[in-house]
This record gives sequence, C-alpha cells and structure tokens, in this order.
Amino acid sequence: MGRAPTTALVSAALHMALVRRRPARRLLHHSDRGCQYAGSRYRQLLASAGIRASMSRRGNCWDNAPVERFFSTLKTELLPARPWEDHATAHTALRHYIEAFYHRRRLHSALGYVSPVAFEQRLQAR
Repeated sequence: MGRAPTTALVSAALHMALVRRRPARRLLHHSDRGCQYAGSRYRQLLASAGIRASMSRRGNCWDNAPVERFFSTLKTELLPARPWEDHATAHTALRHYIEAFYHRRRLHSALGYVSPVAFEQRLQAR
C-alpha cells in the first residue's frame, strides 16, 4: 500500500502476486486507464511475465465493475467514521480486512455464497 498510485507501487504489487500465486502464462490483467498501468515500463513487465493487458474503455466504469464493486464494499464495511490516525494504522486495517476477512471468511453471492479462498480451493480440487 502506498501513498500514491505509482508505477513502482503497482509493479511491486504485481511482483508480489506473481511470486505468491505463480499463475499460468496467458493470464489476463484488467485495469483502468491510469498512467501507472498504461506506461511502457509496466506493460513490459506484464509482457515479460506472459500476462495479457486489458484496459477499461475511457470513461466507462462498467468495464471495471468487479473492482468498482469491491471498493464500494470495502468503503461500506471498513472505512471508519473519521480518518485513521496514520498511514500504518490504515495499512494494518486494510490488510486485515482483505486478507483475513474478505478473502477467507466473507461469503460472496457471485461465488455461490462461499469465500474466495473456498471457491478457489474447490476449483483446484476439480
């Protein structure tokens, strides 16, 4: 988590995801048209990992509906009435919400009312 959406930040996040998840080549990476994703350096990083880039159409939030929905849910379920005390507190709260709750315990209607982790485990078992 960074203080600004930079190419370095999204590159570090992509690297962390590749190391942790080791996805198959030809993965599709969808993003909005932010400069951190559109720049040649980030697009080269995707290509070197065998990942295809997909971007939303300009001004069309519907192309990125799953991510928009996630942020809506996060804001509804997590954000405090007043700002967090500092960056470290926000980072801890967000990490716990995403890793411990959203991925592992929160039931998702689009996944048949199971958590994302349980859904993925079922897919891998097939």
